[in-house]
Amino acid sequence: MSDVPEAEGVFTVRSPMGLHARPAGRFASLAGRFESEISIGRGDEWVSGSSVLSILCLAATQGTALCIRAVGVDAEEAVAQLGALIEAHEEELAEP
Repeated sequence: MSDVPEAEGVFTVRSPMGLHARPAGRFASLAGRFESEISIGRGDEWVSGSSVLSILCLAATQGTALCIRAVGVDAEEAVAQLGALIEAHEEELAEP
């Protein structure tokens, strides 16, 4: 049994534009700030949470359920913050 913390959560893409380049870039950037290893998946397809192109390959449109998995010391926080990003509407992601 491993002592490395793990966390996982399922989140639904709420943005009418889906998980396109800008939010995928924000996701990858945020994922890179955590010590945990981040994966994001749709069905049986899993990709690195730090790769914008891999995230885009998931073709997540509005209503798509995505699973976020984190392994590491800040796993719970990573899943919570990245999940909130997935479930944000596009206008909530706008830079101030």
